[in-house]
Amino acid sequence: MKKLFLSFIFSILCYCLAFSQQVAPYKSLTEGSEYLNTVQEKTFHYFWDFAHPISGLAPERTATPNVVTSGGTGFGIMCIVVGTYRQWITRTQAVERLLKMVTFLENAERFHGAWSHWLDGRTGKAVPFSLYDDGGDLVETAYLMNGLLVAREFFKGEDVKEIMLREKITKLWESVEWNWYVRNGLLHWHWSPKYEWKMNHPIGGYNECLITYILAMASPKYPITYEVYEKTWKKHESWHFVNGKDFLGYKLPLGFDWGGPLFFEHYTYLSLDPRQMQDEHTNYWELVVKHTLINRAYCLEKAPKEFGYSEENWGLTASDNHIFYGAHQPTEDNGTISPTAALSSFPYTPYYSMQALMHLYRRQGNRLFGEYGFYDAYNLSKGWYSNQYLAIDQGPIVVMIENYRSGLLWKLGNQISEIQNALPKLGIKKPNYPTGFYMYIPEKNSGKTDLMKHVDEGSYVLDFYVNGNEAVSIDLTDNNGKVIQSLAKNQSFPQGANQLLFNENGGEYVVIIKQGGKTGQANIRLR
Repeated sequence: MKKLFLSFIFSILCYCLAFSQQVAPYKSLTEGSEYLNTVQEKTFHYFWDFAHPISGLAPERTATPNVVTSGGTGFGIMCIVVGTYRQWITRTQAVERLLKMVTFLENAERFHGAWSHWLDGRTGKAVPFSLYDDGGDLVETAYLMNGLLVAREFFKGEDVKEIMLREKITKLWESVEWNWYVRNGLLHWHWSPKYEWKMNHPIGGYNECLITYILAMASPKYPITYEVYEKTWKKHESWHFVNGKDFLGYKLPLGFDWGGPLFFEHYTYLSLDPRQMQDEHTNYWELVVKHTLINRAYCLEKAPKEFGYSEENWGLTASDNHIFYGAHQPTEDNGTISPTAALSSFPYTPYYSMQALMHLYRRQGNRLFGEYGFYDAYNLSKGWYSNQYLAIDQGPIVVMIENYRSGLLWKLGNQISEIQNALPKLGIKKPNYPTGFYMYIPEKNSGKTDLMKHVDEGSYVLDFYVNGNEAVSIDLTDNNGKVIQSLAKNQSFPQGANQLLFNENGGEYVVIIKQGGKTGQANIRLR
């Protein structure tokens, strides 16, 4: 009888756990969160409603529904996780769709474990991306695999189908031969059985490919070595790694001059929290925020006036344009704004990204917002508006807005043991910040950081870092030093990153943190 009772209790607990995993925390709606809900959910349906009917994978774009994309599918898998969390679909629906996708991927054409950039959504055969690129694409494989690992972490229930899903994902993960793509000591992007290494493209830089190295180092069966990472990513003679120059008042730690297109700061960080990443060259949060601010500052201060850029109309990244397609950035600008640029930067610049979202929706929405969210791009100076959706641009919008709202994908990434164990092997560790306001990079002209009310919480969010076990006091003062509000008084906080929510009237303030003999402060502007 006792065993029967314990079995009953265990069953109830399992049911409650599974139920809690299905239901997203209730949050009261504000005007801002309603806009974000609309944009997120509409964009999510690109990956749900427009998914290929046979494979379930994400079409490359709306014009070519049978050509599916491996990397864009990885982004779409994370969108399915978000859709489940937000209850746009049920957990059962999500698992059924993911099993369909994973089963197709098991039988699709592969090249030493890697998928091609494009596949035929009906057969799984590789579709050439360019003349010599008709085989394995390691970077696109990394984006796909990252999405699968996130799904494996989210769907951890004891239902037989969730167990099957996790087992299938793990089998695919273990079969990617990352180290086979090392040639002459360098990690290469492509290999073709017909043209072999003809593409000859080592994965170096600083660019969108950091996640490739992290997964390659994390591989349980075919890992690369640190020497390959160092030789290809950091020191290859053809690429740009350390920068350190000043661009419109912001010092850029890594990468191309002016930072390059903004997707560099989106693809790797869909599941990796840059606040928790630092190596000998940079703090990654500082890198992603400064690159975003440089991109915006260029649009406001340096771009040709006829392009019509403004505080509400900014954001350069790779997308379609009125000619064909371009990697839009300050050094390659023709007036094309890509909504994914500002919207996928929500965790980094929430106030500025919300300005862009409201402009795109309210003022351009009749021509730019459709069935699956914002179309890919537009150019005011040319009177051109795209009528296409691209998977690689839609996916980061859903994922990064969610990381701003709940941190969901970042939390899941932090729980993937293989990835977290690989980061230190690449020299990437959790930052050892001094006590202070580690997330705040001031606007260069005012010396102040703009804060906006969190769209879900309805309160301002104060991010700070505690180093040590001593009690902490935090005060909000005016510019004359008068305490307006005491946010914490001799309070204990866990060591590391913390947050406080508070309410206050808009305006300019100084926030001061004290711990033992240490004091830090930040000038903020509440919007």
